[in-house]
Amino acid sequence: MLALTEKHTVTLVIAGARYRMTSDTEESHLRGLADMINERIASLGDKAVQKASPAQLLAVVALGLAEDLSEESRRREELEGRVRNVVTHAIARIDQRLEQDASVEQDAGEQP
Repeated sequence: MLALTEKHTVTLVIAGARYRMTSDTEESHLRGLADMINERIASLGDKAVQKASPAQLLAVVALGLAEDLSEESRRREELEGRVRNVVTHAIARIDQRLEQDASVEQDAGEQP
């Protein structure tokens, strides 16, 4: 039987607006995420925060987060490709060495 995760209600303040949500995620984790969003909003500057609506601020932050995610995905794919290449070459070198060792053993066995 699967254990059910307990849901709880948490109220978060993001971009000056209060959001009440029910989630099975740890409250501290949700608050940390909300803090990250609020920090990004604050980094837009006082002028932007005073003139823009919460929805506009959240849209700008969402675009920034989407760009960050896209860049990290690109970096991950690049790194995976480099790792795949290194592993492939390492395996090829190991195979080559094993073939050489087998050849040396075979030659040693044929000698009188």
